[in-house]
Amino acid sequence: MSNITFASWNVNSLKVRLPQLLDWLKTSGVDAVVLQETKLTDDVFPARAIEEAGYDVVFAGQKTYNGVALLSKRDVFLPPEDVLLALPGFPDDHKRFVAATLTTKDAGRPIRFIGGYFPNGMTPGSWKYLYKLDWLAALAKHLGDALAQCPDVVLGGDFNIAPEDADVWNPVERKDDILVSAPERAAFRELLKLGFTDSFRLISDETARYSWWDYRMKGFENNHGLRIDHLLVSEALKARVEHAGIDTGPRGNAQPSDHAPVTVTLKL
Repeated sequence: MSNITFASWNVNSLKVRLPQLLDWLKTSGVDAVVLQETKLTDDVFPARAIEEAGYDVVFAGQKTYNGVALLSKRDVFLPPEDVLLALPGFPDDHKRFVAATLTTKDAGRPIRFIGGYFPNGMTPGSWKYLYKLDWLAALAKHLGDALAQCPDVVLGGDFNIAPEDADVWNPVERKDDILVSAPERAAFRELLKLGFTDSFRLISDETARYSWWDYRMKGFENNHGLRIDHLLVSEALKARVEHAGIDTGPRGNAQPSDHAPVTVTLKL
């Protein structure tokens, strides 16, 4: 058996953050990662630089906002298969979904790795909020189909949902606000009911551990954040979770993303 680490990171512009990503890939040793908010059209996506770092990459992007990618280490996995670059059954021009089957070279074990840049929702009750709930419902349906085809599934991304008050630095002030509203949290629980587990909560019951901090008012320095980036593992992988964490190191970089990478290590 060997340990394999999956990650998710909202880089908030890969054009700005590419050097930080390449450094982090080298130092963290992650084997596969889904990225969100690459904010690049496909014609200028830095695929060559990522491939030279030892990773295969699939991606879908658009100008100014959104954009996702999935990177997998060539020494660990066969080339990605059964790639999806849009959420099935949900007509949408927004580039916020990526999925691929990654098969380990040593054991030949296929794992379905799915990444999403979940809609923000803007304000409860707005059309963007309803779009978010519809997108989550379509995702839940797709995940049910994915599990039927491959029991080993890792779902990562910027969920734009803090599941519990323990994931919010100021829960009383934010009550019923976007990212913490009851319908959003209920949609998150529906994903868990499919047989998924929040890998971080499987390992830790710590509070004041966040993955996003506002750039304003020294949010990171004061640890005024939210845990809205997650890696969920399917029931078949739950017992194989060795570690899960939040790597706050990159958030301390000069010109950082406002998100930190989240990771889960599986013993396969």
